[in-house]
Amino acid sequence: MAAPAIAQEFATRPEAEAMVKKTVAYMKAHGKDKTYTEINRKDGPFTERDLYMVAYGYDGVVRAHGANPKMLGKNLMELKDIDGKAFVHERVEMAKKNLPFWQEYKFTNPTSGKIEPKAMYCQPTEEVIICGGVYLR
Repeated sequence: MAAPAIAQEFATRPEAEAMVKKTVAYMKAHGKDKTYTEINRKDGPFTERDLYMVAYGYDGVVRAHGANPKMLGKNLMELKDIDGKAFVHERVEMAKKNLPFWQEYKFTNPTSGKIEPKAMYCQPTEEVIICGGVYLR
């Protein structure tokens, strides 16, 4: 009986992919500034349970962040996870291939406050990389 509750409590890979696609479509229809505003709203359309969107420039600067407004405007290109993986740099390099992709690393889960394995789904656009991830359980 606990498995369905867990499935509803935490976001899944298909939900992350769908949310990233929804965000990219919204950006095409409404522009980047309105999209960034909506991503930054924790009660907005691009945040659900432990799933939130992030927009990175190809320079590694955070343009929008659904979980941590302190990240806005910061260059995270050299940020490393606890294993030493420069995941934002890797993400930008992967995005240059202009194909959607999954990337795994470790990050602090805003709902638990603990560092957990995470898989991030990213879709490159002309100006930014839109990403949303799930914490692996």
